[in-house]
Amino acid sequence: MQPGAATKKTPVGLQGPKRRVIYVALYETIAILAASLMFMAIGQSAGHSGGMAVAASAIAILWNVTFNTLFEKWEARQTVRGRSIARRIAHAIGFEGGLALVLIPLMAWWFNVGLWEAAVMEAGLLVFFLCYTYVFNWCFDRAFGLPASAQG
Repeated sequence: MQPGAATKKTPVGLQGPKRRVIYVALYETIAILAASLMFMAIGQSAGHSGGMAVAASAIAILWNVTFNTLFEKWEARQTVRGRSIARRIAHAIGFEGGLALVLIPLMAWWFNVGLWEAAVMEAGLLVFFLCYTYVFNWCFDRAFGLPASAQG
């Protein structure tokens, strides 16, 4: 190698609490905007839509930190490293499924609708957010690198 030549290193990427804070802030900002628009599209007022979206976001932030911490601890114990499509799908389903258990009763109360109607509303959001979560995580990992738990 010639003096002054650049050495190619694998990027470590963003790690630890800073990674989680940036992840959650970006994810939830986009999520609040999207959820507000979706609630308004089904006939809810802007105020109720925005309020529900912010409340759901606050709950999602707590769940996000908890779920991702647990997921990364599990992931670190796996013999196969990296994030396959199957692992990303499992991540998205686990996160969104846990969140739905809390949000359905909250939406029923917030919008003064029955649990069935709230479940239908959540199902619509779930379809969007399953895709959004998968795409967001892929883009985030491409932009900031994989977390240490997924690196080989």
